Amino acid sequence: MAPPPATAPPEFTLVVSVHDVAPATLPETAAWLGDLDALGVPATLLVIPSAFAGGPSLADDPGTAAAIRRARDRGHEASLHGFTHVGVPGGPPWRQRVNQIMARGAGEFCALGEDEARRRLEAGLAVLTAAGLPVTGFTPPGWLASPGTRAALDGLGFTYWTSQAAVHDLGGGRALRMPALSHRPGGRGERTGARLMVQASRLFARTRRPFRIALHPADLGRPGLREAALASIGHALSAGARPVTYEALVTSAR
Repeated sequence: MAPPPATAPPEFTLVVSVHDVAPATLPETAAWLGDLDALGVPATLLVIPSAFAGGPSLADDPGTAAAIRRARDRGHEASLHGFTHVGVPGGPPWRQRVNQIMARGAGEFCALGEDEARRRLEAGLAVLTAAGLPVTGFTPPGWLASPGTRAALDGLGFTYWTSQAAVHDLGGGRALRMPALSHRPGGRGERTGARLMVQASRLFARTRRPFRIALHPADLGRPGLREAALASIGHALSAGARPVTYEALVTSAR
């Protein structure tokens, strides 16, 4: 089957996502949301249902679920971000190499077959639904989705999934080209990467090219990364970008 045609979103839009939302990262999520609320920017919160980073699962922490629901009531969106956010052995060796490079081994869905991918997706949806957080979108950890994962998304109620290069509309059958800018905290070239984020956002703003910014909990623990991300968001807003959630982007593009 041929891949869907790739097109640009119909207007100058900005999507900001907050990754790795879980009980263990709730303080960092709250900090990012404070910044975004002050700017009037709705975010898509990428929620990990299982225990993550040494904390409890979402099912075992009703306070975190309530905080996400309050954020949703303010205009933010909740979305599924894998089930465990932990890499799974197996699959072609080259996919695991990509996993190590792109996701530091956390690409849970990078090499899964269809049956296992569907099992994990269904388990994640069940946890979120029980927490009062029904979702329509999926972002695989590291933006890495195997062919089996992509096949498993059909029939589960998702309207979109995202890769690093595009937002994939499952209902409309097309991909919206929209590059994602993200930090790599603690890695080689961290400061260079931060400068490149700001420069790229300035270029996208000048050319009115839709783009995305991905925020992570670890960004807040490294000097300068928060400032670079907020400066990048500011460039887009100053140029007239309309900030939207993933769900709103897909709906308006249809």
